[in-house]
Amino acid sequence: MMKRRILLTVIAAVSGAFAVGAAEAPSGRKWPDAADGFASVNAMGRNGTTGGAGGKTVTVTTREELEKYAGAKEPYIIRVKGTIAMDVKGPVAVEVASDKTIIGVGKNAELVKGGLYVGGFHHPKGHNIIIRNLSIHHSPDDGVTIDASHHIWVDHCHFYRNGDGCIDSRHDTTYLTVSWCIFSDHHKTFGIGWTPNLTAQITLHHNWFRNTVSRNPSADNILRAHLYNNYLYGVVSGNHSRGRTNMILQNSLFEKANNPLMLDMGTLVETGCIFRNTRGRAERRGPAFFDPGKFYKYTLDKAEDLPEILAKYAGPQENIGQ
Repeated sequence: MMKRRILLTVIAAVSGAFAVGAAEAPSGRKWPDAADGFASVNAMGRNGTTGGAGGKTVTVTTREELEKYAGAKEPYIIRVKGTIAMDVKGPVAVEVASDKTIIGVGKNAELVKGGLYVGGFHHPKGHNIIIRNLSIHHSPDDGVTIDASHHIWVDHCHFYRNGDGCIDSRHDTTYLTVSWCIFSDHHKTFGIGWTPNLTAQITLHHNWFRNTVSRNPSADNILRAHLYNNYLYGVVSGNHSRGRTNMILQNSLFEKANNPLMLDMGTLVETGCIFRNTRGRAERRGPAFFDPGKFYKYTLDKAEDLPEILAKYAGPQENIGQ
């Protein structure tokens, strides 16, 4: 075991990735430190999304420390330890500059009564940002706001009981992946769009929406939206393909869900999904506008296995950020 730990550390140091390398789940699942989905695509001058890789690693326990490093010009890997009370002073959200990884240490790292803002007034058009392994809750506004930015990866977070959206991705934000997150006990969960343009490309996979009301997610005018292996339980409205969005929906599970599939003017092609005790709108329209496999590699789990998989592995994990 000691030799294996040393080997992982050496590999991480050589690659410039986070210090402990890829975290390994008890069943053998490994959580890489670079994004998958559209956030992994080489575009707009970026080779995927690597966050603060290559920069200094710091540990923060206060809002003041988080603000200092999140807003710095240099790349940083910022480890959040314990609870950070975001309402101590300043705006509701901490602005995040480009080339940052903000990662919780273990399962108990959280931002309370405030969130994060990517692409804010002081750091517009952010890029190459990773937000991982955090609980973000009871913010009076959004948990995470992303404006006019690209190459963003939100992974293994738990969002609940925020004032507005858990995540709002707006104004042509693109090359976004949201994976292995829990969204629970909330109203307007996850809005994507706020633009007349048809340019954004997003991936949502292995997310657990439970006991939420609307925007699960709502995707408005998205050129390519790839949603797979998501579990929606007890939601009032499901996946909403708004405006001219082109959505591919694969191997997701909708249980006790109202209006699981809602479609406006675009396309929505669904394969391999399961619908249990659902009612209301379940709208589809093809043909498929794109093939996700031509942009990146991915593996589908069976829809029926999602409750067990996500109960174990969605949200913050003890073996991430250590």
